[in-house]
Amino acid sequence: MALFTGRKTGRPGEWFYCIRHRKVEEGPECPAKDRLGPYPNRAEASRAMDTARERNVQWENDARWRDDDDAPEDAG
Repeated sequence: MALFTGRKTGRPGEWFYCIRHRKVEEGPECPAKDRLGPYPNRAEASRAMDTARERNVQWENDARWRDDDDAPEDAG
C-alpha cells in the first residue's frame, strides 16, 4: 500500500486558500501541502495570507518565544 497516494483531502463546505494558485477553493481541489485552512467561509479563506502575516507578527513579538536580553549569558 502506497504511503502517499496523492489523494486530495478536504470536504465540500470547507474553505481553503491555495498558496500555489493564489486562490480560494471549496473542498478538495489542490493537495493539502499547497493549502491553508480549513476556514469557516469563503471570506475568511480569502484573508488567509493576511491572517498568516498577522499571526507571524504575534508570534515574533510573543515573549515566550524570545530570548531575554537581561538574562545572564550561559557560561557553558
